Amino acid sequence: MSQEISAGIIVYRKTDDGPRFLLLYHGRNHWSFPKGHLEEGERSFKAALREVQEETGLRSRELIFKEWFKIHDRFFLWKDGKKVFKIVTLYLAETTSSKVQISHEHIGYGWFLYKEAMKIAKYESIRKILKKAYDTISGKSVSGGLPNPARRGRNIQRYRHDNRTPQRSEGGGAGTQQKSPYGKSTLLQGGEV
Repeated sequence: MSQEISAGIIVYRKTDDGPRFLLLYHGRNHWSFPKGHLEEGERSFKAALREVQEETGLRSRELIFKEWFKIHDRFFLWKDGKKVFKIVTLYLAETTSSKVQISHEHIGYGWFLYKEAMKIAKYESIRKILKKAYDTISGKSVSGGLPNPARRGRNIQRYRHDNRTPQRSEGGGAGTQQKSPYGKSTLLQGGEV
């Protein structure tokens, strides 16, 4: 059996209504966190930063990490008729930017409140990860994990608050509106379908 290793970041931003999580849309009702495969010799944290920048346009300087939050999602999938064991390492980071520019790999994106994100999450493992991230952000629990030395000692900058969500990204693709299962419109940024 082959194995795939990926890394990504659970990106959120604070709003008056609560934290909003960034989920990318793949089509066929599949939403997920920004993530991707590790390149040869690459460590998971560096891969997560690279993948987030490639898939969303968000740079490392726009992310403020929860130093001790690191979680793994492990599951099996079928690829080209073969069973594959996949491990995804996810980190948790806040951003003050609502601007996202998706890559060609995705059809759209949305900033979702916790309850909204839980409704559209297709897999139970994603819902469990969302719950742990939400509990960490809201101070309800302290997840274990390794500290992130790359962010230790950095100042947290104040952010300009705005309630205009979701936002169109600048450059690339026309936005389209799609009705979400909870009744509000979600902006899906145009990508090649």
